[in-house]
This record gives sequence, structure tokens and C-alpha cells, in this order.
Amino acid sequence: MKVSNHAMACTCHTSCPTGAAGANPLAPNPGMAPRWRRALWIALFVNLGMFGVELAAGLQAGSVSLLADAVDFAGDAANYGLSLAVLSMALVWRSRAALVKGISMFAYGLFVLAKTGWVLHLGTVPEPWTMGVVGLVALMANTGVAIMLYAWRQGDANMRSVWLCSRNDALSNIAVMLAAGGVLGTGSAWPDLGVAAIMAALALSAGVSVMRQAWAELRTAAGR
Repeated sequence: MKVSNHAMACTCHTSCPTGAAGANPLAPNPGMAPRWRRALWIALFVNLGMFGVELAAGLQAGSVSLLADAVDFAGDAANYGLSLAVLSMALVWRSRAALVKGISMFAYGLFVLAKTGWVLHLGTVPEPWTMGVVGLVALMANTGVAIMLYAWRQGDANMRSVWLCSRNDALSNIAVMLAAGGVLGTGSAWPDLGVAAIMAALALSAGVSVMRQAWAELRTAAGR
């Protein structure tokens, strides 16, 4: 949750052409707005649905990594909604939205670290089969969203943050499945806790990356 987190600034109003010869990455591309909006709506509903599935499964299985992923699905749904709200606004508002999302990603990482420490203190062992099955379903959902959003990975901070969320989530689901195998093989909670810690680190890293780009865009906008 989902590895390079370097952000690339872009100040277009809707989307940025990627890889076109001579294309200006700062030029608006209004024709991309309907596609971007549709992609965000799909991603929003997918993440809301998976939040409910993983929350129930994480509580039933006692898995920190599943619960962490469920919270991340909820945060991503909120982020997609925020992106939709500022879609047609000026760069400064989209950059402010990205800054909020970066902060939320960072806060999510801190939450997962705290939850990991608490479960480590309790010493409980999660149920691996639920972890593995739900992790696979979540992987398919996040991979589909990541592929759908791939075209906008080089956009402004707002678009970049959406791409980072979906990419990190797909990687996190693979890690959850590996943790399930580890728990099954060892009878220990350590694989689950280790994956949760990695997910937290990725969220912290991505959050810092998005905040830096958003802050740079805000300073550029202020300079104009």
C-alpha cells in the first residue's frame, strides 16, 4: 500500500498527455475530463465496496493487514470523491486537495503502525484462509483500478496522488496474501504484523511524496 514515489508536476486543468512528441505537459486537455471523471467514479464505488468487505473480513479473521487495507480503501474512496469535487477547479484548488490527500495518506501510515504495535502487545494470531481469499479479491479490484488510472500517472499532484493510492493498494494486496501464507505456515502473527508495517511505511512515503509535489505546485501558483 503500494517502489518509486517521485512525483512529476503538471499544471493542466484536467489531464496531461503522456509521451506525445512535443506535447506541453502544462497545457490543459479538456477532452480528457469525461474519461478522468468516469474513471474516478468507478474507482470510488469499487473502493467503497471493498472497504465493507475487508472491514468485515479483517474483524472476523483478526488480521491487522486486512483491517489496515480496509481503512485504506475507505481513505481512497474519500480521496476519489475529493478529486471529483475539485476536478473542474483551478490548479491551486486541485493542489490543495492533493495536499489534504497526502496528509491523510501519512496519517493512515501512522494509524497502521499504532495498530500493529497494539496487536503485537495482545499476541493474537489471525485466521490465514480469510486473509488469503479476501486479499486475492482485493488484489483483483485494485489492479483493475490501477490499470484504469494508469494513463494519468504523470499528471498534477491530484492525479499523481490517485495513481499512487491505487498502485500502492495493489502491491499491498499481494503482501497480504503472502502474509496469509506466512501465518498459515508458521502459526504466528509475525507475517501479518510485518506486512502491516510495510504497508504503513509505503503510506508514509507516498504521503510525503504527494505533499511535496502539492506544496511545490501551490508555491508555483502563488508566484504567478
